[in-house]
Amino acid sequence: MADENLVYRGKSKDVYLITEGPMAGKYRLVFTDKATGYIDKGKVVFDPGRDSVVGSIPGKGAIACRFATHFFRLLLGRGIPTHYIDTIGDNEMVVEPALPLGMAVEPPPFPGSAPLQNLEFTWRNQATGSFWRRYPFVRPCRNLHTLVEVWTKGDSDTLITLEALEETGAMTREEIRGSVELVKEIAAIVTAEFASKGLHVIDGKFELGRLKHGDGRIVLIDEISPDVLRVCRGYEPDTQGNCGCFTECVVTGFADGKKTINNRNQVPAAGFVGIFL
Repeated sequence: MADENLVYRGKSKDVYLITEGPMAGKYRLVFTDKATGYIDKGKVVFDPGRDSVVGSIPGKGAIACRFATHFFRLLLGRGIPTHYIDTIGDNEMVVEPALPLGMAVEPPPFPGSAPLQNLEFTWRNQATGSFWRRYPFVRPCRNLHTLVEVWTKGDSDTLITLEALEETGAMTREEIRGSVELVKEIAAIVTAEFASKGLHVIDGKFELGRLKHGDGRIVLIDEISPDVLRVCRGYEPDTQGNCGCFTECVVTGFADGKKTINNRNQVPAAGFVGIFL
């Protein structure tokens, strides 16, 4: 595939513009084998909740594509708006062009000014990962009732408040409310689908965008795959939805001023093989 048609190269997939044929003007998503994670005592640990690419997993792109296809088609049947059109290969799908949610620099530009490139909506069923590191007074795996946060997406993700999105003009109040409701609706469907397989979704992240054609409405874009979900086995909710086995599952640490938290029962990327495929 010609690099001149490359629109975007990300941590888990590449996006190309289709220039010929009946799908001309659409985008082709190519899922890659790259995987995010962290280094623990010199050992690579793959974790979709992390932001740095630390290696590759052979065949991961094809698994992610089949996985995403399952969920996009499931959402289509539920009337949930997405950019998905069709899957055309083991690791490729065609989608409607969409503009990630963002904002240009307000004039005049100053040194250090930078546009808001795009946003990512993180939703959390349980307290873990960066949420717990920021709010360590909360017990790990506490029920967060699908709490939604918004982050800038890039080499270094930054939390941005809903109030700031409105005040800066990046999104209107109605768009923010509708986006949060959309994320929660999709999260509920994804969580229920995993529960039907005896698995629990800890948290996930979705990307939303405005369709380039038509009314420009905000829809789910990017993907739903093992790259954007943290899933665990052995979830034991109490009457309030808090996980009762967190003391056996969660491992935390504190060294050199940094907090760490890992989940022993988290399903690795390879564990998604055969689920919904």
